[in-house]
Amino acid sequence: MILQALNDYYRRKCDDPDPAQRLPMFGLEQKEIPFILEISAEGELLQLRDTRELNGKKKVARVFRVPMGIKKTSGVAANLLWDTLEYVLGVNTKGKPERVAEQHVAFRARVAALPDAACEDAGIQAVTRFLDHIDLTQLERQPAWADALESNAVLSFRLQGDQDLVCQRPAVVSAALNASTGDDAPQAMCLVTGEQAPVERLHASIKGVWGAQTSGANIVSFNARAFESYGKTERQGENAPVSRAAAFAYTTALNHLLRKDSPQRIQVGDASTVFWAERDSDFETAAADIFGDSPKDDPDCGNRAVHALLDAVHSGKLAGPEGDTRFYVLGLAPNAARISIRFYHCLPLRELGQRIVQHFKDLELARGPHDPQYPSLFRLLTAVAVQNKADNIPPNLGGSIVDAIFAGVNTAYPSLWLNAAVGRCRAEQNVSYLRAAAIKACLNRQMRYAQPSAPHPTLEQEFLPMLDLSNPNPAYRLGRLFAVLEKIQEEASPGLNATIRDRYYGAASSTPVAVFTTLLRLKNAHLKKLMPGRVTGFEKLLGEVLGPVTDFPKHLPLPDQGRFALGYYHQRQVFFTKKTDDSTITTAPKEGTPA
Repeated sequence: MILQALNDYYRRKCDDPDPAQRLPMFGLEQKEIPFILEISAEGELLQLRDTRELNGKKKVARVFRVPMGIKKTSGVAANLLWDTLEYVLGVNTKGKPERVAEQHVAFRARVAALPDAACEDAGIQAVTRFLDHIDLTQLERQPAWADALESNAVLSFRLQGDQDLVCQRPAVVSAALNASTGDDAPQAMCLVTGEQAPVERLHASIKGVWGAQTSGANIVSFNARAFESYGKTERQGENAPVSRAAAFAYTTALNHLLRKDSPQRIQVGDASTVFWAERDSDFETAAADIFGDSPKDDPDCGNRAVHALLDAVHSGKLAGPEGDTRFYVLGLAPNAARISIRFYHCLPLRELGQRIVQHFKDLELARGPHDPQYPSLFRLLTAVAVQNKADNIPPNLGGSIVDAIFAGVNTAYPSLWLNAAVGRCRAEQNVSYLRAAAIKACLNRQMRYAQPSAPHPTLEQEFLPMLDLSNPNPAYRLGRLFAVLEKIQEEASPGLNATIRDRYYGAASSTPVAVFTTLLRLKNAHLKKLMPGRVTGFEKLLGEVLGPVTDFPKHLPLPDQGRFALGYYHQRQVFFTKKTDDSTITTAPKEGTPA
């Protein structure tokens, strides 16, 4: 299913109207070539050109379309008309002259093995003349030689006056395509296309997955007897037969999606996540803007993407044919030499939009003027990490959250998210907007998952974005009570460096009976310092908050600690929000006014 979707995406991108966005044909690949040997028709070196350009603080090489590279192991295997400096020039850079000699011979043999039609090409003849008379003295005079030699850089050739590389000339491309469809491989029915075709034994490596090997890793591979079956040991690819063309298609498409600065890729914890659609859509790259962190030069990028999606859902734009477009979400995580599938979702864009909208609705919460309306996933994750550092985010958390978002509105968020949010509130004695939003979303999803049927009077109702005066839950009420007691202390002793929150929040949210008796006794001393009107207003508010509470629980389980934090946050927000309805008592009256 995944490989079929990637294969279809590859076919579509091969026909992209923009030539710069087209993916290479079967037998070719996209490759960074940092240095190019520009030669004359007589094989003389004219220049060693450096294609690298400064991107931030790092030099990035230009990408060229070249013949498919050989998957190298410990043996000697040369690519066609492009390879490392040791292969191309036979220059020893690692202290292994015998091996370098073998590499250079293999490189020349690969060029000599081209068909007669290709060997008659002017570019191939120029390369052959150059290889026959390599002048290292002339190379050493080139300004870029020191950098190329130090890194054993990848080189290729360009004929004087051409825009394309020699390996991109039509005769060479034709030879590469013909060579890639040879009949030396066993025939079998391809699991991706369903056609009889030569089976690919070793699939190309997937690069760009965070945490995987820098040289690349595989989704489909067999490298031990434990993974093989029916005696298919010599050609491991026969265990999961994928044709050469299909293997090239899915690996090329996935590498394209995972490339640097890809607008269809985000990093979610340890899961490298990519998005694509079955046909061109305005929302194909919007998912990365919605879930990814906005760039510093465009901080409103994520908000615009969410607003565009909300408008599309509410206006009915996705109710038409565009809403039927299938959308794919694939999360990949490193696993030694392989890549594991963390999650995969395929669903119509209409349904995808509704699930994303529901995610932000679950997060909706009363907030301050500087808090983001649609927080990015990265900000939500760092808010529940130790010291708010990305390095401390639990590795599986981000992928599990994304998986729950796309799985549906009745799927619970991972319990680890609630645990982390509640834990950071207790450890730092601070119920921030992002932590409270995460707690509200987790609790509402848990209730929806546990009681998906129609609401019943005896069932707990979902939490609202703002203070819910009718919510009778004891933990929620105790959280509100703690906020009121803190407010009383703040007004009684302005300018305090620390309040009861700094000393008692952790104990109050986990063992209320051990703390609240003391706090209620202390508040009497604080009330004596206030004006009579304020005292009356606070006493009315305390009566309203404590009305449904019959006794203080000895212990609160973790979900109730989340309810406590949410009640505290809601009540605190009311204290700092201008009242719009004076008929509803949600907070104490302003100082100096009658109750």
